[in-house]
Amino acid sequence: ARERLELLFDDGTFQEIDMLKAHRCQEFGMDEEKNQIPGDGIVTGHGYVNGRLVYGFSQDFTVFGGSLSETHAEKMVKVNEMAMRVGAPVIGLNDSGGARIQEGVDSLGGYADVFQANVDASGIIPQISVIMGPCAGGAVYSPAMTDFIFMVEQTSYMFVTGPEVVKTVTNEDVTKEELGGAGTHTSISGVAHDAFPNDVAALRAMRRLLDFLPSSHDKSTLPVKEVTDPPGRLVPEIERLVPDDPNTPYDMKDVVRRVVDHGDLFEIQPDMAQNIVTAFARMEGRTVGVIGNNPLTLAGCLDIEASNKAARFVRFCDAFNIPLVTFVDVPGFLPGTDQEYGGIIRHGAKLLFAYSEASVPKITVITRKAYGGAYDVMSSKHLRSDANYAWPGAEVAVMGAKGAVEILYHGEDLEEHTKEYTSRFANPLVGAQRGFVDDIIDPQDTRRLICNDLKILRTKDLPNRPRKHSNIPL
Repeated sequence: ARERLELLFDDGTFQEIDMLKAHRCQEFGMDEEKNQIPGDGIVTGHGYVNGRLVYGFSQDFTVFGGSLSETHAEKMVKVNEMAMRVGAPVIGLNDSGGARIQEGVDSLGGYADVFQANVDASGIIPQISVIMGPCAGGAVYSPAMTDFIFMVEQTSYMFVTGPEVVKTVTNEDVTKEELGGAGTHTSISGVAHDAFPNDVAALRAMRRLLDFLPSSHDKSTLPVKEVTDPPGRLVPEIERLVPDDPNTPYDMKDVVRRVVDHGDLFEIQPDMAQNIVTAFARMEGRTVGVIGNNPLTLAGCLDIEASNKAARFVRFCDAFNIPLVTFVDVPGFLPGTDQEYGGIIRHGAKLLFAYSEASVPKITVITRKAYGGAYDVMSSKHLRSDANYAWPGAEVAVMGAKGAVEILYHGEDLEEHTKEYTSRFANPLVGAQRGFVDDIIDPQDTRRLICNDLKILRTKDLPNRPRKHSNIPL
């Protein structure tokens, strides 16, 4: 546990808290001297990551299997509370067999105290969980309420009930890896945000992620790096990355990398809902949250998983004052019974709600097409976006020309009417005339304009209406 913390924190900066704290259990031989182990299976404290204060804890599987006792929980809660007082992120390295059976209900109460601490800290300080071993039963719900969950391939797993219980109840044969391994949670369930091949790679990635994040919800804690990529840099090659044919796929990440500082992205959930990209990047040395439809998968359609993935990311960025830059190339919502039965209306509304509620600077670039309700959802001008641009070949319309003509003219003179519809509506001019698009821009100017807008919007102040809280369609 200590070795992991040494890898995470800058050399020599970690200072341990409650090193001598021990459990108080007297049952089942736990009062024997051999079971009175200082620290009680968890190392807690604070240190510096890239020169910035961070609090953390690391569960020690070699002490009672890393199981959670009442005092173990008290140490976790204390770290969260101290981090909130000073406005610093918390990172938890989870490696625990679950509740300590010898303590019974005291252990369960400890879990509930930890859950409450996670909720209290939500939106105040960034909370990151790294699953580096087992995480089962009630233990999974503390990471689930943090902002990001990362896993280690082949050695970590998360599930509410293990393979033995699943076998007993449903008669399904499943391994721990299949049920709750890194591959399952990064690409199927969406519980985890990424996975890494080993502990060292995971901890190095956490250092890199923390470099993008503010220390708290206070706007003044947003990290600012030295500007080494000129904000006025033109990107002449960017136009060639997007095919003229609206049905030809391309990778939106290639476009984003040309625009952001040094092409540096930290992608969130790269293996989940690949039809939308969510990533942290920098523009003029300052962190931004990037969202982009990716035509390489499902033509960039919005579906249930993409809506959930992007909505969660938008809300995190809004909570911590990180500006949002959205790249739009969306043909609409994915049709089909699976989507309708799965609740695409409700899930799609989450992304709409998240963008509508976000009060941080919001900049949108339509690279090729924005059709139907998906146009509205993807940070349109109607959702209080601050700057909306379109490239010259972009289309803003209710639907594509072919589908629209078939409905309007009932199959008569399709070719002629398609040409007419295309010339009238398959361009961004109508949207610009209505004020829904602020400008039709040369693609090579994309970076320059975004950087300029972000600089202007640093003092943006758009308070939401007073209320207890909104009611997002969960």
